Amino acid sequence: MSHTPHELADEFPAEAERISALKQTDHHFARLVDDYHEVNRAVHRAETNVEPTDDLHEATLRKQRLALKDEIWQILSKKVD
Repeated sequence: MSHTPHELADEFPAEAERISALKQTDHHFARLVDDYHEVNRAVHRAETNVEPTDDLHEATLRKQRLALKDEIWQILSKKVD
């Protein structure tokens, strides 16, 4: 298991500029990114035992992170006109 945070710039390196631009212009997208970072940091703290938690809670956090990442990707994968 990796104890490296799953930052969005690492997850979607080709989309880094678009992520930054959308955060400035799309409030819903900006909220998703903020939520992703919050959950991602919670997962990382749990993985590294900075804030130990039980397996069920950690699994729930991972599912939340994945759902947020999927929603972010859906927005990023839409064609830009």
